[in-house]
Amino acid sequence: MLVGYIRVSTDDQNLNLQKDALIKYGIDQRNIFSDKTSGSKDKRVGLDKAIEFLKDGDTLVVWKLDRLGRSLAHLISIITSLKNRNISFISITEGMDTTTASGELFFHIFGALAQFERSLIQERVKAGLESANQRGITGGRPRAINDEKIIAIKKALDDGMSKAAICRTFGVKRSTLIDSLNRI
Repeated sequence: MLVGYIRVSTDDQNLNLQKDALIKYGIDQRNIFSDKTSGSKDKRVGLDKAIEFLKDGDTLVVWKLDRLGRSLAHLISIITSLKNRNISFISITEGMDTTTASGELFFHIFGALAQFERSLIQERVKAGLESANQRGITGGRPRAINDEKIIAIKKALDDGMSKAAICRTFGVKRSTLIDSLNRI
C-alpha cells in the first residue's frame, strides 16, 4: 500500500500542491497524513501517525525530501527505520525510490554524505576549541565566584566565619559557595 506524508511550515501555507501530486501518483486520499508545522520540530503528529500506520511491505511517499526530515541525518534515520521494518520510501520530486537499485544507491550516498557532514562538524568544533584554548579562552559557563572573591572567602573561613555569614557578606547562595569551594 502507498501511504503519503505532506507538510507545510505555517498555517498560512497550503498543502494542496503536495496533496495533488501524491493523489496523481496513486495514493488514496484517505492514506495521506499531514502536518502544518516547521520541519525543525521534533514532534510532528501527522508524521508519527503515518509511520505508525505503515505496515510491512508498504511504501511511504513524499512530494519532496525536505518535507520529511529536519536534516540529512534525521532523514536518513527515518528512512533507515522504515527499511528495518521492510517499508519502502519514495520521494517524487527527487526520483528517490528505495525499491529500485538506483534508489538504494541514492540512499546510501545520502548516508555517506550525512556521515561526512557529521565528521566535518566534529572537526570544526575541535579546531575551534583548540584555537580558543591557545588564546587562553576556556569554554563553558563563567565562574559564579571570581578568583579574587574566592580568596577572600577562604580567608574568612580560615578566620572562623560561618558559611551562612559568608553567603550574606559576599552575596552568594549557599549551593554556589559549596560548589565553588569543592572546585578548588
